[in-house]
Amino acid sequence: MERNAKLAGETVGPVETDAETPRRRSAGGRVKSGQIREMLEQEIVTGERLAGERLDEQAVALRFGVSRTPVREAINQLASAGLVELIPNRGAFVRETGLAELVEMFEVMAEMEGMAGRLAARRIAAPARARLQAAHLACENAAAREAPDDYYYENERFHQAIYDACGNGFLAAEARRLHQRLKAFRRLQLRVPHRMHQSLVEHRRIVAAIEVGDGATAEAELKSHIMVQGERFADLVASLTPKVS
Repeated sequence: MERNAKLAGETVGPVETDAETPRRRSAGGRVKSGQIREMLEQEIVTGERLAGERLDEQAVALRFGVSRTPVREAINQLASAGLVELIPNRGAFVRETGLAELVEMFEVMAEMEGMAGRLAARRIAAPARARLQAAHLACENAAAREAPDDYYYENERFHQAIYDACGNGFLAAEARRLHQRLKAFRRLQLRVPHRMHQSLVEHRRIVAAIEVGDGATAEAELKSHIMVQGERFADLVASLTPKVS
């Protein structure tokens, strides 16, 4: 079952409690649809909201103190990510994501990121190099602060910088699309003990390979960075129970 002994993703951090909801607000203190989406997606992937459960727009709006418009936007984003199913005349329902489906998506993600890294090593231009270095430094700083939520968002920028540097717009767009679909599951990755600091070590190897133009190593390092095996895989699956079966 080698296929089922792997899972991918860079993920981060503890799920926020209602007392912390939402963690990030706009400058004016208003809750945005993206923030609502983050909270709902974490509740879905951690099993707080079970497959088949209906998402009541009015109840969610009351919880966040907003109108139904940003809630509807958040639910539509979750539907695009495959976490929610929209049923005409019935509403939005949590969709079950099976382990086999996750493995398949993460295998494709690893291949895409590996290819982006290989091309970036050959094609990276000075502005893209500066963005990659800045994103890497931000990850270093977040890890030094032991701030997994901050690390997660900086990690997103790190991977986006690699997509930007690859010089293939189609690949970059598809990688972003799949990254967005898998972000909730990737975020859980840092629940695995010591994962944030191990991720940072892997980032250093990826940057070093891209810096010297070693496409083969950059590709291999990124694939390994995305894939999770052995005990880390078992720990991640346990964190998803009972959501993933």
